[in-house]
Amino acid sequence: MTSHSALVSAPSITALCAASASHVAIEAVLETGSTNADLLARLSDLGTLPGPLLRIADQQSAGRGRAGRSWLSTPGAALMFSLAWRFKGPLHRMTGLPMAVGVALAETIIGLGVPVQIKWPNDLLRDGDKLAGILVETCVDKTDGAIWAVIGTGINLLMPDALEQQIGRSVAAAPWLAQMDRNALVAALLSRLAAVLSEFDDTGFAPFAERWNALHAWHGREVVLLDDGQVRQQGRAVGVDAIGRLLLATPGGLVEVLSGDVSLRLSPDTPTGDTACS
Repeated sequence: MTSHSALVSAPSITALCAASASHVAIEAVLETGSTNADLLARLSDLGTLPGPLLRIADQQSAGRGRAGRSWLSTPGAALMFSLAWRFKGPLHRMTGLPMAVGVALAETIIGLGVPVQIKWPNDLLRDGDKLAGILVETCVDKTDGAIWAVIGTGINLLMPDALEQQIGRSVAAAPWLAQMDRNALVAALLSRLAAVLSEFDDTGFAPFAERWNALHAWHGREVVLLDDGQVRQQGRAVGVDAIGRLLLATPGGLVEVLSGDVSLRLSPDTPTGDTACS
């Protein structure tokens, strides 16, 4: 495994990327507060960027997940990066973006030999526990009104005992993925992600729905949606539709759920062998 002193190299990542990511600028730093916050601040200051930009840090002291949750890690234990990408928009078309990103990451990790599934809307699971999280934040390009999305990703590569006690049911990837050259791993993820984002910008989420549903962790399972700790909806998860809404089969019919500050859990009636992740 790459040591803490051996930071990933932006030139090395660039050299290993496929053509789909050849236009992405890459910045690699030892430590920062949050790569998402860094890119959002730059967009706020400049109003735009020259093109797609990936920022990766060996350690983040203020990493964030959805709904303001912290992303905790120790040096070298996780792969954490953010990608700023410009979309034609409009904003409402971006609904399925976290799900498309999940497809890109999951397909890449599966291709590297680690079986994973997707939990709506933004987590990757391995053996039922959280392996990776995705945070998408958007802002408007001040020059022409296009949409910039800053896509943050954190992937657990190692799970030290002290960290596991803090964050609960999360899981490390696999020894061979943790030992993989970090530059090659980032290049593989970025190459697939760039290809998916380019397609998404032209088509929206619809072409990815079938691929997402094939990776759906809780297909056919009874689930509950919690909002601020209160049950908002419950039913049987049957997948996502063409714009990325979660579809729940309920006694009153099919319910479509848009992503928001809600948490998806397996129903309390689920047998004890199953796990729930936030």
